[in-house]
Amino acid sequence: MSFSLVSNAHLDESSAKIRSKPVPWEGYQRADLVTSEELALIKKVDRQPRAKVESIHLSDGQTYALLYLRLLKKLQRVDTMQCLLVLIADTLLDHDERIPLFARAALSDPDLPYAPLIRTLEAQDDFVQLKSAQILTVLLSSESTPLQHQHLQPFLKVLASLVQSQSSNKRDVAVQCLEALLARPECRRAVWAIPGIIAGFVEILRHKPGPQMSYQVIFCIWLLSFEQDVAEQINKKYDIIPLLITVAQAAVKEKVIRVIIATFRNLITKAPSANLPAMLVAQLLTFSKNLSTRKWSDEDILEDVQYVRDELERNFESLTTYDEYTSELASGHLSWTPVHESDAFWRENASKLNDRDYEQLKTLIRLLDSSDPVVLAVAVHDLGQYVKHYERGKKVITDLGAKARAMELMNHPDPDYSAY
Repeated sequence: MSFSLVSNAHLDESSAKIRSKPVPWEGYQRADLVTSEELALIKKVDRQPRAKVESIHLSDGQTYALLYLRLLKKLQRVDTMQCLLVLIADTLLDHDERIPLFARAALSDPDLPYAPLIRTLEAQDDFVQLKSAQILTVLLSSESTPLQHQHLQPFLKVLASLVQSQSSNKRDVAVQCLEALLARPECRRAVWAIPGIIAGFVEILRHKPGPQMSYQVIFCIWLLSFEQDVAEQINKKYDIIPLLITVAQAAVKEKVIRVIIATFRNLITKAPSANLPAMLVAQLLTFSKNLSTRKWSDEDILEDVQYVRDELERNFESLTTYDEYTSELASGHLSWTPVHESDAFWRENASKLNDRDYEQLKTLIRLLDSSDPVVLAVAVHDLGQYVKHYERGKKVITDLGAKARAMELMNHPDPDYSAY
């Protein structure tokens, strides 16, 4: 993995300042924290011109990779950690072939290369934390064997907090790190087990970021969607389908639409029954028909759009009116579609809400706690229709504990809630 794949202007600017700052290496030697050999080596590269440092790394790369990691392991002053992290990053920048030099440090000390970098992730200094994340991403992404739990798990927990941070720099670095790591199946499974990361992605998209951040976050979601568990559950847990449609409708960059449609294709391919109903309720069929008439510079987009459109059409044609209703119910996005106000529909289908131990009725009752006023109004209305058209309806709703909530909504100042 190229070091430049995780790039951030703030980190670059801070690194330039840190390169010129003095570090008290001689003081560390006097305190027996640094050996005379280590001091001699570090003085050769400390605050030296890049060309000179490059020449030293070329001839003595393994020695310096080990030196930087050993010093990072034992020295904990913030300015010193900053300096060492910049030296490590500079060693790797534009030199992917040097990544194995750091991996081979484990032969001299099993704590290396990861333990010091994972410790610095917990630093209170933002630069130290983000620079460590950048370096860890490069090293972990380049591993040829599955990543070990003790290296991956603490890193992902820190990334979860960064991706939910109020700081745009922290979010930016975290998303780029995840974008690189999620190419690995073991990382996808580990990320899916940490709800904060996906919740962070959703929150970023809801705040309408710029095209590049939108693309990178959705690229992460696309990578996650290759996992069966993710494809089956992500919309149920995070309501991702309507959100991605909203982002696509507002997108000005083709690549954002491309990665969203590719994500939908994965969700349909891997878990059609979990995702097609929600896609139909969110009007993805109409949107995909519109997309199929556009001109695209990338032919793959049109192929994916046509696949999504065709699957939705096939599913739509086989839907009964009741299927449409249960799809809308499952999505949690009730709206005033004609079915809700059709007496004929309720006469024919009210009792079907009792099937499978009142499964659909319980779903409808759960929507009485919605914060969306339209969903709430439609849910109350539908319960009123159920009671009207199913003779034991009131008793069933009482037995299921929904009567009190329904009565509360009857007295709501909004007249739309008084249907029950």
